[in-house]
Amino acid sequence: MANTKANHLFPIINLTIPGRINILGNPGDANEGDFGVLSAAIEIRAQASLEPAVGINFQQTDSRIPQAHFPLPEEPLEYDGKFDLLKGAFNRLRAYSPEFSHKLKEHGFSLKIRSSVPRQSGFGGSSLFVLLTLAGLRELYNLDRCQHNDYVLSELAQRVEARELGITAGYADRYVPLFGGLAYVDYRSKLFQNEFQSEPYATYERLDDLAPPLNFLAVSTGVRHNSGNVHGRMRPRYLQEHNVWQQRGGEPPAMVRYMVSAWECAWKGKIRLLQNDLPAFGELINENHRIVDEMMHYCGFTDGAGWANNLFIDSALKNKALGAKLTGAGGGGSVFALVRPGEEQTLTQAWKSLANEHNLKDARIFNLKIARRGLIIENALQTSVES
Repeated sequence: MANTKANHLFPIINLTIPGRINILGNPGDANEGDFGVLSAAIEIRAQASLEPAVGINFQQTDSRIPQAHFPLPEEPLEYDGKFDLLKGAFNRLRAYSPEFSHKLKEHGFSLKIRSSVPRQSGFGGSSLFVLLTLAGLRELYNLDRCQHNDYVLSELAQRVEARELGITAGYADRYVPLFGGLAYVDYRSKLFQNEFQSEPYATYERLDDLAPPLNFLAVSTGVRHNSGNVHGRMRPRYLQEHNVWQQRGGEPPAMVRYMVSAWECAWKGKIRLLQNDLPAFGELINENHRIVDEMMHYCGFTDGAGWANNLFIDSALKNKALGAKLTGAGGGGSVFALVRPGEEQTLTQAWKSLANEHNLKDARIFNLKIARRGLIIENALQTSVES
């Protein structure tokens, strides 16, 4: 470890954070709409470790990208396509937090990251690196937990991607991994993604202890997608149609109708889930997918939600899944299916055969478990730093 000050004890911080699936309501998590989603954190995790260092060191241990080292900067770190998510989190936290800016003068940090979440898979993987950076720096520098609470970190993470990096991004991927569990997340009044703390925080309602057990299988198709590119086409269209509608009145335009319908799936799904009516819950999952597929055709995506996604969803329904849909933005990535207990193996075999038939060599199947704990700080070992 790089030297800082003599005869001091410093922590080595180890953290993990889960991926997520959006079960109902997406893509209306303030990417295109102003509503709510039913989401779950899942036990596929990304990890980080942080320790004090001279300057700033970034490393991704499961990648061939060379590690990067910077002296402690006076200005924001520049974005160059390498470790931009980590740089953005550092820049945004320093701009927000006078306490962090002050404590940063004492020593820098080394940050190592890795992930078990497949790249561009629709499990919210890119946001995990932002959240791990923010949470790890909060822990390493012992920042005030009121001024840097989990709602603050979630909101900062959204601004990292939307404001620092220009990625069209909503809120689900930034709240669900940090808070964990199965939750109904309300985003109303966040449509325009106003300045931090000039709009409400999302409302995060945990449903773990109220809902029946859920059996989810998911398949990462191996067809990579960039969710920012998908939402980067849909969100501007939504806003344009919404603004014209607000000015002229009349019947809601197509994009508004799509998003209202997706939101109705979410709030109705919450009711059905808490009633333990899983067949009706599954039908709402199917309806949500139909809405997304139709909307993506409307927005110019020639194969709607994605040819591979639709292929695996059709297979799930033919193999008696109660419902199946996208986990995230569409165009690639992953789908999930709600299955009855004991029917997991049948669908697993069907999906494996389908992947082989269509030469989807990178497809991976997951038996998803809901992660009741979001961010986990695994340990904070004390290490002596000598000059």
